[in-house]
Amino acid sequence: MIPVIALVGRPNVGKSTLFNQLTRSRDALVANLPGLTRDRKYGEARSGDRPFVVIDTGGISGDEHGIDSEMAEQSLVAIEESDAVLFMVDAREGLNPADQSLALHLRQRNKSFHLVVNKIDGIDADVAMSDFYALGVESMFGIAASHGRGVRAMIADVLQSFPAEEVEEDEAFPNSTRVAVVGRPNVGKSTLVNRLLGEDRVVVYDEPGTTRDSIYIDYQRGDRDYTLIDTAGVRRRKNVKQTVEKFSIVKTLKAIDDAHVVVLVMDAHEGIVDQDMHLLGHCIEAGRGLVLAVNKWDGVEPDQRDWIKSELGRRLSFADYADTHFISALHGTGVGHLYKSIDAAFESATRKLSTNALTRILEGAVFDHAPPMVNGRRIKLRYAHAGGQNPPLIVIHGNQTGKVPNSYQRYLEKIYRRELKLVGTPVRIEFRTSDNPYSEKRNKLTQRQVQRKRRMMAHVKKNKKKKK
Repeated sequence: MIPVIALVGRPNVGKSTLFNQLTRSRDALVANLPGLTRDRKYGEARSGDRPFVVIDTGGISGDEHGIDSEMAEQSLVAIEESDAVLFMVDAREGLNPADQSLALHLRQRNKSFHLVVNKIDGIDADVAMSDFYALGVESMFGIAASHGRGVRAMIADVLQSFPAEEVEEDEAFPNSTRVAVVGRPNVGKSTLVNRLLGEDRVVVYDEPGTTRDSIYIDYQRGDRDYTLIDTAGVRRRKNVKQTVEKFSIVKTLKAIDDAHVVVLVMDAHEGIVDQDMHLLGHCIEAGRGLVLAVNKWDGVEPDQRDWIKSELGRRLSFADYADTHFISALHGTGVGHLYKSIDAAFESATRKLSTNALTRILEGAVFDHAPPMVNGRRIKLRYAHAGGQNPPLIVIHGNQTGKVPNSYQRYLEKIYRRELKLVGTPVRIEFRTSDNPYSEKRNKLTQRQVQRKRRMMAHVKKNKKKKK
Protein backbone atom coordinates (compact mmCIF):
# COMPACT_ATOMS: atom_id res chain seq x y z
CA MET A 1 0.00 0.00 0.00
CA ILE A 2 1.07 3.57 -0.64
CA PRO A 3 1.94 5.40 2.61
CA VAL A 4 -0.41 8.21 3.68
CA ILE A 5 1.22 11.25 5.33
CA ALA A 6 -0.81 13.95 7.10
CA LEU A 7 0.36 17.54 7.58
CA VAL A 8 -0.87 18.92 10.92
CA GLY A 9 -0.08 21.93 13.06
CA ARG A 10 -1.32 25.31 14.21
CA PRO A 11 -2.89 27.73 11.71
CA ASN A 12 -0.54 29.51 9.31
CA VAL A 13 2.58 27.38 9.90
CA GLY A 14 2.91 26.53 6.19
CA LYS A 15 1.04 23.23 5.77
CA SER A 16 -0.55 24.16 2.43
CA THR A 17 2.77 25.51 1.13
CA LEU A 18 4.46 22.20 1.97
CA PHE A 19 1.52 20.33 0.40
CA ASN A 20 2.10 22.19 -2.89
CA GLN A 21 5.84 21.50 -2.70
CA LEU A 22 5.34 17.76 -2.16
CA THR A 23 2.66 17.37 -4.83
CA ARG A 24 4.47 19.77 -7.21
CA SER A 25 1.23 21.60 -7.83
CA ARG A 26 -0.71 24.68 -6.81
CA ASP A 27 -3.81 22.79 -5.76
CA ALA A 28 -3.93 24.12 -2.20
CA LEU A 29 -4.78 27.78 -1.61
CA VAL A 30 -1.90 29.64 0.06
CA ALA A 31 -2.15 33.09 1.69
CA ASN A 32 -0.83 34.89 4.74
CA LEU A 33 -4.12 34.29 6.51
CA PRO A 34 -4.72 31.93 9.46
CA GLY A 35 -7.44 29.33 9.00
CA LEU A 36 -7.44 29.41 5.20
CA THR A 37 -7.59 25.61 4.87
CA ARG A 38 -10.77 24.13 6.32
CA ASP A 39 -11.25 20.67 4.78
CA ARG A 40 -8.99 17.67 4.31
CA LYS A 41 -7.30 17.84 0.93
CA TYR A 42 -5.59 14.80 -0.57
CA GLY A 43 -2.80 14.86 -3.13
CA GLU A 44 -0.58 12.34 -4.89
CA ALA A 45 3.16 12.87 -4.53
CA ARG A 46 6.41 11.09 -5.38
CA SER A 47 9.91 11.06 -3.99
CA GLY A 48 12.18 9.45 -6.56
CA ASP A 49 10.41 6.19 -7.40
CA ARG A 50 8.45 6.16 -4.12
CA PRO A 51 4.81 7.30 -4.44
CA PHE A 52 2.84 8.47 -1.42
CA VAL A 53 -0.35 10.35 -0.52
CA VAL A 54 -0.21 13.62 1.40
CA ILE A 55 -3.16 15.18 3.33
CA ASP A 56 -3.40 18.92 3.90
CA THR A 57 -5.45 19.85 6.98
CA GLY A 58 -6.79 22.89 8.78
CA GLY A 59 -4.91 24.38 11.72
CA ILE A 60 -5.42 23.15 15.30
CA SER A 61 -4.92 25.73 18.05
CA GLY A 62 -6.65 24.02 20.97
CA ASP A 63 -9.23 26.78 21.65
CA GLU A 64 -11.50 26.26 18.65
CA HIS A 65 -15.04 27.62 18.67
CA GLY A 66 -17.75 27.62 16.02
CA ILE A 67 -16.47 26.74 12.56
CA ASP A 68 -12.91 26.29 13.88
CA SER A 69 -14.04 23.29 15.92
CA GLU A 70 -15.38 21.68 12.73
CA MET A 71 -12.02 22.32 11.03
CA ALA A 72 -10.15 20.77 13.95
CA GLU A 73 -12.38 17.69 13.75
CA GLN A 74 -11.38 17.24 10.11
CA SER A 75 -7.69 17.47 11.08
CA LEU A 76 -8.11 14.82 13.79
CA VAL A 77 -9.76 12.48 11.27
CA ALA A 78 -6.78 12.97 8.93
CA ILE A 79 -4.44 11.98 11.78
CA GLU A 80 -6.37 8.75 12.29
CA GLU A 81 -6.31 7.97 8.53
CA SER A 82 -2.57 8.54 8.10
CA ASP A 83 0.38 6.16 8.40
CA ALA A 84 2.71 8.98 9.46
CA VAL A 85 2.26 12.57 10.59
CA LEU A 86 4.39 15.60 9.77
CA PHE A 87 3.85 17.85 12.79
CA MET A 88 4.64 21.37 11.56
CA VAL A 89 5.70 24.29 13.77
CA ASP A 90 6.76 27.88 13.05
CA ALA A 91 10.49 28.57 13.61
CA ARG A 92 9.91 32.34 13.80
CA GLU A 93 7.25 32.14 16.54
CA GLY A 94 9.03 29.55 18.67
CA LEU A 95 7.43 26.91 20.86
CA ASN A 96 3.75 27.51 21.52
CA PRO A 97 1.45 25.91 24.13
CA ALA A 98 -0.77 24.72 21.26
CA ASP A 99 2.23 22.87 19.83
CA GLN A 100 2.72 21.08 23.16
CA SER A 101 -0.98 20.12 23.30
CA LEU A 102 -0.91 18.70 19.77
CA ALA A 103 2.29 16.74 20.48
CA LEU A 104 0.60 15.25 23.56
CA HIS A 105 -2.44 14.27 21.48
CA LEU A 106 -0.25 12.53 18.90
CA ARG A 107 1.53 10.56 21.61
CA GLN A 108 -1.77 9.52 23.18
CA ARG A 109 -2.96 8.28 19.79
CA ASN A 110 0.30 6.34 19.41
CA LYS A 111 0.88 7.89 15.99
CA SER A 112 4.25 7.96 14.30
CA PHE A 113 5.07 11.63 13.80
CA HIS A 114 8.02 13.78 12.76
CA LEU A 115 8.57 17.36 13.88
CA VAL A 116 8.98 19.77 10.96
CA VAL A 117 10.31 23.22 11.87
CA ASN A 118 9.25 25.48 9.00
CA LYS A 119 10.30 29.01 7.95
CA ILE A 120 14.01 28.70 8.81
CA ASP A 121 14.98 30.80 5.79
CA GLY A 122 16.81 33.99 6.71
CA ILE A 123 17.48 32.99 10.34
CA ASP A 124 19.93 30.78 12.19
CA ALA A 125 18.37 27.31 11.83
CA ASP A 126 20.15 25.79 14.85
CA VAL A 127 19.04 28.59 17.15
CA ALA A 128 15.47 28.50 15.82
CA MET A 129 15.19 24.74 16.25
CA SER A 130 16.67 24.64 19.75
CA ASP A 131 13.36 25.69 21.39
CA PHE A 132 11.56 22.65 20.01
CA TYR A 133 13.86 20.06 21.59
CA ALA A 134 11.67 20.53 24.67
CA LEU A 135 8.97 18.50 22.90
CA GLY A 136 11.20 15.45 23.10
CA VAL A 137 10.67 14.41 19.48
CA GLU A 138 13.44 12.19 18.16
CA SER A 139 12.89 12.95 14.45
CA MET A 140 13.19 16.69 13.69
CA PHE A 141 13.70 18.50 10.37
CA GLY A 142 14.33 22.15 9.57
CA ILE A 143 12.86 23.31 6.26
CA ALA A 144 11.74 26.38 4.31
CA ALA A 145 8.64 25.12 2.50
CA SER A 146 8.17 28.28 0.44
CA HIS A 147 11.61 27.82 -1.17
CA GLY A 148 11.76 24.00 -1.05
CA ARG A 149 14.82 24.06 1.21
CA GLY A 150 15.28 20.73 2.99
CA VAL A 151 11.96 19.31 1.73
CA ARG A 152 13.42 16.60 -0.51
CA ALA A 153 15.81 15.26 2.13
CA MET A 154 13.06 15.33 4.77
CA ILE A 155 10.50 13.31 2.79
CA ALA A 156 13.14 10.80 1.67
CA ASP A 157 14.06 10.21 5.32
CA VAL A 158 10.39 9.87 6.35
CA LEU A 159 9.72 7.27 3.64
CA GLN A 160 12.64 5.14 4.84
CA SER A 161 10.38 3.74 7.58
CA PHE A 162 8.10 2.20 4.94
CA PRO A 163 9.49 -0.92 3.21
CA ALA A 164 9.91 -0.39 -0.51
CA GLU A 165 8.46 -3.79 -1.37
CA GLU A 166 5.15 -2.83 0.23
CA VAL A 167 4.77 0.26 -1.93
CA GLU A 168 2.91 -0.47 -5.15
CA GLU A 169 1.70 1.80 -7.87
CA ASP A 170 -1.92 2.72 -7.15
CA GLU A 171 -4.19 2.81 -10.17
CA ALA A 172 -7.35 3.52 -8.21
CA PHE A 173 -10.05 5.58 -9.91
CA PRO A 174 -8.29 6.05 -13.29
CA ASN A 175 -11.61 6.31 -15.13
CA SER A 176 -13.85 7.80 -12.48
CA THR A 177 -16.83 10.05 -13.18
CA ARG A 178 -15.87 13.52 -11.97
CA VAL A 179 -18.85 15.34 -10.46
CA ALA A 180 -18.57 19.01 -9.41
CA VAL A 181 -21.14 20.40 -6.96
CA VAL A 182 -21.47 24.15 -7.56
CA GLY A 183 -23.78 26.96 -6.53
CA ARG A 184 -24.03 30.19 -4.60
CA PRO A 185 -22.76 30.42 -0.99
CA ASN A 186 -24.84 28.70 1.70
CA VAL A 187 -27.18 26.77 -0.61
CA GLY A 188 -26.13 23.43 0.90
CA LYS A 189 -23.33 22.19 -1.37
CA SER A 190 -21.15 20.72 1.38
CA THR A 191 -24.18 19.17 3.08
CA LEU A 192 -25.07 17.52 -0.23
CA VAL A 193 -21.50 16.26 -0.67
CA ASN A 194 -21.55 14.68 2.79
CA ARG A 195 -24.95 13.13 2.07
CA LEU A 196 -23.75 11.66 -1.24
CA LEU A 197 -20.68 10.22 0.49
CA GLY A 198 -22.53 9.02 3.57
CA GLU A 199 -20.02 10.63 5.95
CA ASP A 200 -19.01 14.04 7.30
CA ARG A 201 -16.19 14.49 4.83
CA VAL A 202 -16.23 18.29 4.48
CA VAL A 203 -16.92 21.08 6.92
CA VAL A 204 -20.57 22.16 7.13
CA TYR A 205 -21.46 25.37 8.97
CA ASP A 206 -24.31 27.85 8.80
CA GLU A 207 -22.12 30.60 7.40
CA PRO A 208 -21.64 31.69 3.78
CA GLY A 209 -18.15 31.00 2.43
CA THR A 210 -17.41 28.00 4.67
CA THR A 211 -15.75 26.13 1.79
CA ARG A 212 -12.77 28.03 0.38
CA ASP A 213 -10.98 25.45 -1.75
CA SER A 214 -12.12 22.81 -4.23
CA ILE A 215 -11.96 19.41 -2.51
CA TYR A 216 -11.57 16.34 -4.76
CA ILE A 217 -12.88 13.13 -3.14
CA ASP A 218 -12.48 9.69 -4.78
CA TYR A 219 -14.91 6.96 -3.79
CA GLN A 220 -16.85 3.95 -5.07
CA ARG A 221 -20.60 3.39 -5.23
CA GLY A 222 -21.60 -0.06 -6.33
CA ASP A 223 -19.33 -1.00 -9.22
CA ARG A 224 -18.70 2.59 -10.37
CA ASP A 225 -15.91 5.00 -9.45
CA TYR A 226 -16.63 8.66 -8.76
CA THR A 227 -14.62 11.78 -7.95
CA LEU A 228 -16.81 14.26 -6.08
CA ILE A 229 -15.67 17.90 -6.11
CA ASP A 230 -16.93 20.21 -3.38
CA THR A 231 -16.46 23.83 -4.46
CA ALA A 232 -16.61 27.29 -2.94
CA GLY A 233 -19.76 29.33 -3.44
CA VAL A 234 -19.69 31.91 -6.23
CA ARG A 235 -21.14 35.32 -5.41
CA ARG A 236 -21.68 38.33 -7.64
CA ARG A 237 -18.48 40.15 -8.50
CA LYS A 238 -19.46 43.35 -6.68
CA ASN A 239 -19.83 41.39 -3.41
CA VAL A 240 -16.37 39.79 -3.62
CA LYS A 241 -14.07 41.82 -1.35
CA GLN A 242 -11.34 39.46 -0.11
CA THR A 243 -8.52 38.27 -2.35
CA VAL A 244 -8.90 34.75 -0.94
CA GLU A 245 -12.48 34.60 -2.19
CA LYS A 246 -11.34 35.61 -5.68
CA PHE A 247 -8.95 32.65 -5.75
CA SER A 248 -11.74 30.40 -4.42
CA ILE A 249 -13.94 31.42 -7.35
CA VAL A 250 -11.12 30.67 -9.80
CA LYS A 251 -10.79 27.22 -8.22
CA THR A 252 -14.53 26.68 -8.63
CA LEU A 253 -14.46 27.61 -12.31
CA LYS A 254 -11.48 25.28 -12.81
CA ALA A 255 -13.41 22.47 -11.08
CA ILE A 256 -16.24 22.94 -13.59
CA ASP A 257 -13.77 22.54 -16.44
CA ASP A 258 -12.28 19.42 -14.79
CA ALA A 259 -15.65 17.75 -14.23
CA HIS A 260 -17.63 15.44 -16.48
CA VAL A 261 -20.94 16.35 -14.84
CA VAL A 262 -21.88 19.49 -12.86
CA VAL A 263 -24.59 19.42 -10.18
CA LEU A 264 -25.90 23.00 -9.88
CA VAL A 265 -27.46 23.48 -6.43
CA MET A 266 -30.13 26.17 -5.95
CA ASP A 267 -31.96 27.31 -2.82
CA ALA A 268 -35.70 26.63 -2.96
CA HIS A 269 -36.41 29.33 -0.35
CA GLU A 270 -34.84 32.04 -2.51
CA GLY A 271 -36.02 30.74 -5.87
CA ILE A 272 -34.01 31.25 -9.05
CA VAL A 273 -31.81 34.33 -8.80
CA ASP A 274 -29.61 35.98 -11.41
CA GLN A 275 -26.43 34.47 -10.00
CA ASP A 276 -27.88 30.98 -10.53
CA MET A 277 -28.45 31.90 -14.17
CA HIS A 278 -24.86 33.18 -14.52
CA LEU A 279 -23.47 29.95 -13.07
CA LEU A 280 -25.73 27.89 -15.31
CA GLY A 281 -24.52 29.84 -18.33
CA HIS A 282 -20.89 29.14 -17.41
CA CYS A 283 -21.62 25.41 -17.07
CA ILE A 284 -23.25 25.36 -20.50
CA GLU A 285 -20.37 27.32 -22.07
CA ALA A 286 -17.93 24.83 -20.54
CA GLY A 287 -19.94 22.07 -22.25
CA ARG A 288 -20.27 19.89 -19.17
CA GLY A 289 -23.06 17.47 -18.36
CA LEU A 290 -25.63 19.17 -16.15
CA VAL A 291 -27.96 18.13 -13.32
CA LEU A 292 -30.09 20.70 -11.48
CA ALA A 293 -30.75 20.23 -7.75
CA VAL A 294 -33.26 22.47 -5.95
CA ASN A 295 -32.25 22.09 -2.29
CA LYS A 296 -34.18 22.75 0.97
CA TRP A 297 -37.37 21.55 -0.70
CA ASP A 298 -38.72 20.12 2.56
CA GLY A 299 -39.32 23.58 4.04
CA VAL A 300 -41.22 25.06 1.08
CA GLU A 301 -44.99 25.64 1.17
CA PRO A 302 -47.11 23.88 -1.51
CA ASP A 303 -48.07 27.15 -3.22
CA GLN A 304 -44.46 28.24 -3.45
CA ARG A 305 -43.50 24.82 -4.87
CA ASP A 306 -45.85 25.32 -7.81
CA TRP A 307 -44.43 28.80 -8.40
CA ILE A 308 -40.82 27.53 -8.33
CA LYS A 309 -41.63 24.76 -10.82
CA SER A 310 -43.28 27.23 -13.21
CA GLU A 311 -40.29 29.57 -12.91
CA LEU A 312 -37.92 26.71 -13.68
CA GLY A 313 -39.86 25.87 -16.81
CA ARG A 314 -39.99 29.49 -17.92
CA ARG A 315 -36.45 30.68 -17.19
CA LEU A 316 -34.54 27.47 -17.90
CA SER A 317 -36.15 26.53 -21.19
CA PHE A 318 -32.73 26.79 -22.89
CA ALA A 319 -31.43 24.02 -20.58
CA ASP A 320 -34.43 21.71 -20.83
CA TYR A 321 -32.12 18.76 -21.52
CA ALA A 322 -30.94 18.76 -17.86
CA ASP A 323 -32.79 16.70 -15.25
CA THR A 324 -34.17 18.66 -12.29
CA HIS A 325 -34.38 17.14 -8.78
CA PHE A 326 -36.12 18.61 -5.75
CA ILE A 327 -34.12 17.48 -2.73
CA SER A 328 -33.32 18.01 0.92
CA ALA A 329 -29.60 17.47 1.46
CA LEU A 330 -30.03 17.79 5.22
CA HIS A 331 -32.54 14.94 5.47
CA GLY A 332 -31.48 13.01 2.36
CA THR A 333 -34.82 13.31 0.55
CA GLY A 334 -34.36 12.71 -3.20
CA VAL A 335 -30.55 12.72 -3.02
CA GLY A 336 -30.18 9.10 -4.12
CA HIS A 337 -31.98 9.84 -7.41
CA LEU A 338 -29.19 12.25 -8.41
CA TYR A 339 -26.92 9.32 -9.27
CA LYS A 340 -29.26 8.11 -12.01
CA SER A 341 -29.14 11.51 -13.72
CA ILE A 342 -25.38 11.84 -13.17
CA ASP A 343 -24.72 8.44 -14.77
CA ALA A 344 -27.05 9.21 -17.69
CA ALA A 345 -25.39 12.59 -18.32
CA PHE A 346 -21.91 11.04 -18.18
CA GLU A 347 -22.89 8.25 -20.59
CA SER A 348 -24.41 10.74 -23.04
CA ALA A 349 -21.43 13.12 -22.84
CA THR A 350 -18.83 10.39 -23.47
CA ARG A 351 -20.70 8.15 -25.93
CA LYS A 352 -18.93 7.26 -29.17
CA LEU A 353 -20.97 8.33 -32.19
CA SER A 354 -20.65 6.68 -35.62
CA THR A 355 -20.35 8.66 -38.85
CA ASN A 356 -23.03 6.54 -40.51
CA ALA A 357 -25.62 7.29 -37.82
CA LEU A 358 -24.81 11.01 -37.70
CA THR A 359 -25.05 11.38 -41.49
CA ARG A 360 -28.36 9.45 -41.60
CA ILE A 361 -29.85 11.75 -38.94
CA LEU A 362 -28.60 14.80 -40.86
CA GLU A 363 -30.26 13.59 -44.06
CA GLY A 364 -33.56 13.09 -42.25
CA ALA A 365 -33.38 16.54 -40.65
CA VAL A 366 -32.62 18.23 -44.01
CA PHE A 367 -35.46 16.29 -45.69
CA ASP A 368 -37.97 17.45 -43.06
CA HIS A 369 -36.74 21.04 -42.96
CA ALA A 370 -34.23 22.16 -45.57
CA PRO A 371 -31.70 24.94 -44.88
CA PRO A 372 -32.67 28.40 -46.18
CA MET A 373 -31.65 29.94 -49.50
CA VAL A 374 -28.72 32.38 -49.50
CA ASN A 375 -28.27 34.72 -52.49
CA GLY A 376 -30.44 32.44 -54.58
CA ARG A 377 -28.42 29.33 -53.70
CA ARG A 378 -29.50 26.58 -51.34
CA ILE A 379 -27.19 25.71 -48.43
CA LYS A 380 -26.22 22.06 -48.83
CA LEU A 381 -25.24 19.91 -45.85
CA ARG A 382 -23.65 16.70 -47.12
CA TYR A 383 -22.40 14.52 -44.26
CA ALA A 384 -21.53 14.58 -40.54
CA HIS A 385 -19.04 12.88 -38.22
CA ALA A 386 -18.06 13.01 -34.55
CA GLY A 387 -15.47 15.61 -33.58
CA GLY A 388 -15.11 15.08 -29.82
CA GLN A 389 -16.69 14.08 -26.53
CA ASN A 390 -17.76 15.82 -23.31
CA PRO A 391 -19.61 17.56 -24.80
CA PRO A 392 -20.49 15.64 -27.98
CA LEU A 393 -19.16 17.59 -30.96
CA ILE A 394 -20.71 16.93 -34.37
CA VAL A 395 -18.89 18.24 -37.44
CA ILE A 396 -21.11 18.86 -40.50
CA HIS A 397 -19.60 19.35 -43.97
CA GLY A 398 -21.26 21.16 -46.84
CA ASN A 399 -21.19 24.36 -48.86
CA GLN A 400 -21.99 27.89 -47.65
CA THR A 401 -21.97 26.52 -44.09
CA GLY A 402 -20.70 29.85 -42.80
CA LYS A 403 -24.14 31.31 -43.60
CA VAL A 404 -26.20 28.75 -41.67
CA PRO A 405 -28.45 30.78 -39.31
CA ASN A 406 -28.37 30.18 -35.56
CA SER A 407 -32.01 29.08 -35.59
CA TYR A 408 -31.22 26.22 -37.96
CA GLN A 409 -28.20 25.22 -35.87
CA ARG A 410 -30.42 24.98 -32.77
CA TYR A 411 -32.88 22.91 -34.82
CA LEU A 412 -30.11 20.43 -35.69
CA GLU A 413 -28.94 20.29 -32.05
CA LYS A 414 -32.44 19.32 -30.90
CA ILE A 415 -32.79 16.73 -33.66
CA TYR A 416 -29.49 15.08 -32.74
CA ARG A 417 -30.31 15.15 -29.03
CA ARG A 418 -33.71 13.55 -29.69
CA GLU A 419 -32.57 10.89 -32.15
CA LEU A 420 -29.47 9.89 -30.17
CA LYS A 421 -31.38 10.06 -26.85
CA LEU A 422 -28.75 12.33 -25.28
CA VAL A 423 -29.74 13.59 -21.83
CA GLY A 424 -28.05 15.98 -19.45
CA THR A 425 -25.42 17.22 -21.90
CA PRO A 426 -25.27 20.04 -24.46
CA VAL A 427 -24.57 19.20 -28.11
CA ARG A 428 -22.05 21.26 -30.07
CA ILE A 429 -22.26 21.53 -33.87
CA GLU A 430 -19.39 22.76 -36.00
CA PHE A 431 -19.82 23.54 -39.70
CA ARG A 432 -17.10 23.17 -42.29
CA THR A 433 -17.24 24.26 -45.91
CA SER A 434 -15.82 21.80 -48.43
CA ASP A 435 -12.99 23.31 -50.48
CA ASN A 436 -13.28 23.44 -54.26
CA PRO A 437 -10.09 21.77 -55.56
CA TYR A 438 -10.35 23.71 -58.86
CA SER A 439 -10.99 27.16 -57.36
CA GLU A 440 -7.43 28.42 -58.00
CA LYS A 441 -6.72 26.42 -61.16
CA ARG A 442 -7.29 28.17 -64.47
CA ASN A 443 -8.03 26.10 -67.53
CA LYS A 444 -5.36 26.75 -70.22
CA LEU A 445 -6.90 26.71 -73.72
CA THR A 446 -5.11 25.26 -76.71
CA GLN A 447 -4.54 27.38 -79.84
CA ARG A 448 -7.40 25.62 -81.60
CA GLN A 449 -9.77 26.31 -78.66
CA VAL A 450 -8.75 29.99 -78.67
CA GLN A 451 -9.56 30.35 -82.38
CA ARG A 452 -12.91 28.59 -81.91
CA LYS A 453 -13.75 30.94 -79.07
CA ARG A 454 -12.96 33.97 -81.24
CA ARG A 455 -15.20 32.70 -84.04
CA MET A 456 -17.99 32.08 -81.53
CA MET A 457 -17.71 35.58 -80.09
CA ALA A 458 -17.70 37.12 -83.57
CA HIS A 459 -20.83 35.15 -84.44
CA VAL A 460 -22.59 36.38 -81.28
CA LYS A 461 -21.71 40.02 -82.00
CA LYS A 462 -22.98 39.66 -85.59
CA ASN A 463 -26.34 38.32 -84.42
CA LYS A 464 -26.70 41.20 -81.95
CA LYS A 465 -26.18 43.77 -84.77
CA LYS A 466 -28.84 42.09 -86.95
CA LYS A 467 -31.40 42.26 -84.11
CA LYS A 468 -30.76 46.00 -83.74
